[in-house]
Amino acid sequence: MHIPDGFLSPTIAFGGYAGTGGLLWFCCRRINKTHIPTAQLPKAALLTAAFFVASLIHIPLPPLSIHLVLNGLMGIILGYYALPAIVVGLFLQAVMFFHGGLFNLGVNALIMGLPALFAYGTVQLGVSLPPTHWGQRILTFIAGSGALLGSALLFVGLALSTLTPELNVGLEQQALTIAGLGYGLQAVIEGVLTVIVIEFLYRVRPEILNLHRSI
Repeated sequence: MHIPDGFLSPTIAFGGYAGTGGLLWFCCRRINKTHIPTAQLPKAALLTAAFFVASLIHIPLPPLSIHLVLNGLMGIILGYYALPAIVVGLFLQAVMFFHGGLFNLGVNALIMGLPALFAYGTVQLGVSLPPTHWGQRILTFIAGSGALLGSALLFVGLALSTLTPELNVGLEQQALTIAGLGYGLQAVIEGVLTVIVIEFLYRVRPEILNLHRSI
């Protein structure tokens, strides 16, 4: 779901940077209100590396090829640290492997970061329940799959805004249909994987999770 440089107008790209900058400011303010703002940095660094690697590994599911995004899982575990972690991961992908681009970094960060914050807010609705409770499992699944679907909708919406009239409408509709099927399947996979990982961490390292209500 990386939009490469050259596909968006400068207005949209600069708007992406403005939106990401404002959202980073908001997240940093929330982080600074915590008891020890730097306490979560090692965990954020670890998940940034996981996000960086997962986005580069493509899984063939003929006729599709998908890759894990993990922005929902990052949002659940990191909370407001998720957006800075995603920005760093996307920057490294753009610089080292030319995934996306620096020009559209702000837009790509919003595509991944906004749904990650949605995932955090979703699990906070059931924060009084343990991750092994069915109610919290459902919320966790919604958070993991919903973050992926949210990113997909933002990506497709922006992609459609770049289409020109001379393109073959039939082929574009076919491509979007295949992409929709792929994202739907990927959303289910990410939702299930998110539930499994959160339950595992709860059993072996519960201190990693944000089992408290946000500020």
